[in-house]
Amino acid sequence: MSAPDATRPARGEMRKVIVGAALGTMFEWYDFFLYGSLAGLIAEHFFSAVNPTTGFILALATFAVGFIVRPLGALVFGRMGDLHGRKITFLTTLVLMGLSTFLVGLLPGYAAIGIAAPLMLVTLRIAQGLAIGGEFGGAIVYVAEHAPAGRRGFHTSFIPAMAIGGLLLSLLVIMATRASMTPAEFAARGWRLPFLLSAILLGISLWIRLRLQESPVFRAMQERRALSRAPLSETFLDRGNRRLVLIALFGCVMGQAVLFYTSTFYAYHFLERIARVDAATVTLLSGIALAVCAPVLVFFGWVSDRWRRKPLMLASFGLAVVLFFPLFGALLSAANPGLAAARESAPVTVRAREGDCSLQLDFMGRRRFDERSCDIVKSLLARAGVSHATETLPGSGPAQLAIGGQLLVAPEPAALDREALAAAVAEFRAHAEAALTAAGYRPTAEGAAINRPAIVAILIALLVLACMGTGAYTPMLVELFPARIRYSGLSFAQNFGNGWFGGILPAVAFAIVAATGSVFAGLWYPVAITAVCFLVGAALLPETRGRPID
Repeated sequence: MSAPDATRPARGEMRKVIVGAALGTMFEWYDFFLYGSLAGLIAEHFFSAVNPTTGFILALATFAVGFIVRPLGALVFGRMGDLHGRKITFLTTLVLMGLSTFLVGLLPGYAAIGIAAPLMLVTLRIAQGLAIGGEFGGAIVYVAEHAPAGRRGFHTSFIPAMAIGGLLLSLLVIMATRASMTPAEFAARGWRLPFLLSAILLGISLWIRLRLQESPVFRAMQERRALSRAPLSETFLDRGNRRLVLIALFGCVMGQAVLFYTSTFYAYHFLERIARVDAATVTLLSGIALAVCAPVLVFFGWVSDRWRRKPLMLASFGLAVVLFFPLFGALLSAANPGLAAARESAPVTVRAREGDCSLQLDFMGRRRFDERSCDIVKSLLARAGVSHATETLPGSGPAQLAIGGQLLVAPEPAALDREALAAAVAEFRAHAEAALTAAGYRPTAEGAAINRPAIVAILIALLVLACMGTGAYTPMLVELFPARIRYSGLSFAQNFGNGWFGGILPAVAFAIVAATGSVFAGLWYPVAITAVCFLVGAALLPETRGRPID
């Protein structure tokens, strides 16, 4: 049983528990997801000192910072939840998240206060990450410890479903804000409004959660004086409990994390940055797919109660490994058929001397990328987001840019003074951009050519893979850990996996794309992580359906 018979809530009370925990989670994740959805604009305001490619990756890295600190939040708030109760803990995380998000909307940009702007932004992202570290696991534990044993999967699935709802709400607010002003106004100041509106959501969330009661399992442990006195020590120094944390992390959490973030944020930015679909269209199509898939996640939670947890989750991992590359290839073709055709009919190749090409990343904003001929070519392609291959140029000579059958020779910096080099680079870029456009590498996707129904269908397919695993994953985590250390053990595994494997995914994937020149190379990261998780889970993860958790 999930709770002693005397304290198990009635059906009406159970609905209040689910609504209170799930809505609070939705509002917290609304706050957290805003940053990811507006990463492009945040890069312009807070990382304007570097080139656009590096600025975008830095914005995604700052997004990832909120995930990297999540394990620390899990330790702090997990211990608090096991010592002092589930309810007081996620009230604390809610306030911390809400205030941090509101302050992002007020933060001056780089143009106003210089380097202090990105430093303050990182600080607020750290506060958000700490809060989320104690929120998601706590909400799952709270609902599961109220739920009947045979409906644990169904009831806990509302928590991640409402996290998807938070992402959907953030997209809807962004769409409404965009529609109320011109694109220039939104880019200048309108992007701040969704962050400022979080103050209203904070008030609603607090009112809901203050009306909830403590978990019956926690109350029963209090009455029996069975609470852990040192939950962190008991979690990590006890060999059996430590093994459970490692199995949870490497057998299910990290696979679910990369599945979720590939299907949401990476797909979103792939459409915007690589397929070059305008942001408003990407937001609308992503919102439709999310709206469809939130109830699908609840369905898979119900399936995990009727069937089993482990096979459902492993199936999602295995399908993701097989389908990621084909689905993203289809996504590019549906979003920008001209670009997909150009990649086939006029592939782009950079030919340069060995060791002449630099990685097109500049984290300090001090590199010019015009000291070698290959860097001139690669910086142009990185800025344009054009997929390309690199070949070694036999002999000596400046780098060459091949676009289909057309060959352009880059300037040789060593042979020119600064003024002549600037003129030569400008001329080369003008010719290269004209050649790319003529070959089909246009700066934006043509609106009439975008296959919107196909994009929505592909996004839904990606999200269904994530929902399949998540529906089984949430009750399994609760059932895996003993009640005394459940909040600490579950939260650490969940947040370490999501923070260090899932949250860094967009930044790592786009850095791989920048390094290799291949628009699909970034997918190797989630494919590799998911494959490892499938193997570890198949070997070590137990089936947990039907376990008592009190």
